[in-house]
Amino acid sequence: MTGTGQRPLLFLDVDGPLIPFGAPPEQYPTYRPDFDSTAANSNPLLARVNPGHGPRLAALPCDLVWATTWTSDANECLSPRLGLPQLPVVDWPKPSDLEEQDELDGLHWKTRALVNWAMGRPFAWVDDESTDIDRHWVRAHHGAHALLHRVDPRQGLAEADYTALGEWLSRA
Repeated sequence: MTGTGQRPLLFLDVDGPLIPFGAPPEQYPTYRPDFDSTAANSNPLLARVNPGHGPRLAALPCDLVWATTWTSDANECLSPRLGLPQLPVVDWPKPSDLEEQDELDGLHWKTRALVNWAMGRPFAWVDDESTDIDRHWVRAHHGAHALLHRVDPRQGLAEADYTALGEWLSRA
């Protein structure tokens, strides 16, 4: 439990952590949804989403938030596949001159928005693109604990990732 009485946030990206990519396509198992939805079946890469991630994510002691360019489509296409409820979604701001400079300096375009969205709450960010630059920036600009956990996009969320998240969340 955090000092504010609120659970930590877990900002969750889709491409990479939940939809692995970058390896030969035959490497990836495919999963059929146990529901019928045109929207949820419109992207062939959705078949790579392992429904077993849903219960594992839901069991973590945190509040899940979609932090993806899928925006609200994540609730329509991914939440049913994973057996998750509708989750809050980070609405990405339009790029500003400051954010464009951030990117030139190597800061990920999501970093500043996630710190703002967290509003001082501890958070973990699961993505395949965060770097040490983002970690240093978060440490300097966010008053609470934060874990920027990079997932290998070729395999997506794996046992070691869940272990790292579970250990960090139990301390947060």
